[in-house]
Amino acid sequence: QVQLVESGGGLVQAGGSLRLSCAASGLTSDWRAVAWFRQGPGKTREGVSCLTITNYSLHADSVKGRFTISRDNAKNTVYLHMNSLKPEDTSVYYCAVRTRPNCGLATGWFDYWGQGTQVTVSS
Repeated sequence: QVQLVESGGGLVQAGGSLRLSCAASGLTSDWRAVAWFRQGPGKTREGVSCLTITNYSLHADSVKGRFTISRDNAKNTVYLHMNSLKPEDTSVYYCAVRTRPNCGLATGWFDYWGQGTQVTVSS
């Protein structure tokens, strides 16, 4: 059974940084891409960043130049490095895994999801 557990969220001032972690267990070698999504209050879930098994990465325009995605294969963990945070980045952040090729930022592309971690950016 695949499990994804996010951590690292919290309260941070605007301009600050956070690193989110997503620890994966139960995954086989079939995974092809991992991604981070977020959902703010009263908003739909949106894609933030995606990383393929071949290290191709994709980012939403709203986070380009501020967020990066990386993985540590030895720890089965994916990270979202968030810099220059803005109040509009306040959301619950979710990680997700896709078992088919290619990256995308659509929720329907992904097969497994974590429970989320809250990020709050104060102005």
